[in-house]
Amino acid sequence: KIKQLWTETMGVEKKILKEGDGKTFPKEGDQLTMHYTGKFKGTDKVFDSSVSRGTPFSFTIGRGQVIRGWDEGVMKMSLGEKAILQISSDYAYGERGAGGVIPPNADLDFEVELLKIGGAGGGGCAIV
Repeated sequence: KIKQLWTETMGVEKKILKEGDGKTFPKEGDQLTMHYTGKFKGTDKVFDSSVSRGTPFSFTIGRGQVIRGWDEGVMKMSLGEKAILQISSDYAYGERGAGGVIPPNADLDFEVELLKIGGAGGGGCAIV
């Protein structure tokens, strides 16, 4: 059940699946640990998933280590929140696509869960 909808004017839309704590939000430069499953928009075709690997993904928010849709959408999530980020191609991989897996100009859906803010985490992702 989708509880709330938040929309950014360009590029990323967030649908909350599970509320977070509502008070702890990431700041630019924070180390985050998340689980995610990436699909092509409007399909069930998974192109990458930390969940299926059983290893959360860690990165620094707001530093261009991930696609723009993540940098902007995840900043609006609170600790423990699970959401779907619907990301237009210009906020994802644009005309270049990614790694032979994501074609040019692909809109993407990511189910994401913010597990941890701060500290070191584990994991990695070849295309995010």
